Amino acid sequence: MKIVRHTPNLVRLTRLGAVNAFLVVEDDGLTLVDTLLPGSQDTILAAAREVGQPIARIALTHAHGDHIGSLDALAAALPTATVAISERDARFLTGDKTLDPGEPQSKLRGGYPQAETRPGVRLHPGDRVGSLEVVAAPGHTPGQVAFLDTRDRTLIAGDAYSTLGGVATTAKLNPRFPLPGMATWDKPTALRTARDLRALNPARLAVGHGNVVESPVQAMDAAIARAEGR
Repeated sequence: MKIVRHTPNLVRLTRLGAVNAFLVVEDDGLTLVDTLLPGSQDTILAAAREVGQPIARIALTHAHGDHIGSLDALAAALPTATVAISERDARFLTGDKTLDPGEPQSKLRGGYPQAETRPGVRLHPGDRVGSLEVVAAPGHTPGQVAFLDTRDRTLIAGDAYSTLGGVATTAKLNPRFPLPGMATWDKPTALRTARDLRALNPARLAVGHGNVVESPVQAMDAAIARAEGR
């Protein structure tokens, strides 16, 4: 696994060159954002030891298998760590794949594996996870959230954007890395989310697939324009 420290507060963990999780440094320990693929727990725990702090919280951007893959193993290894996911995507962990009447009735895409772990915290927009503010980011999944670090405006955007093969929204397939777009539930909703996240004017963009991008606003604008067909 590749480990890169991008800022004093942000460490990126990458498996197979394509799947990211993040360690966010806080005064009381680390927040792990997403848990990579199944079988990643030992390398994640080793990365935390390298950073020199315990994992105090696990915060999930959404319920796809490449983001919750090692959740159960990590929850077992870290019995005092709080697990948090959006109220909406928490249902997928139990195997409930029904759509709500008010949601777009688009087909769910991507893998939604069940998990034994039940979240101790169900997130809503505006909540805080340490220094991270919860931001609604639906589209890729019905309940995806992003996390904005209020200290330095790092945006951890889950799969609302990808940067592998260039900055792109998952509202439109990126031919250089199509997988996140192929796994997106509702593309019009994903495009609205891309605009909303751009409006936050993040200082850096951290995503589930690809490198962290500094000063990403211009690239986000171009990605939105491509998704709009401009």
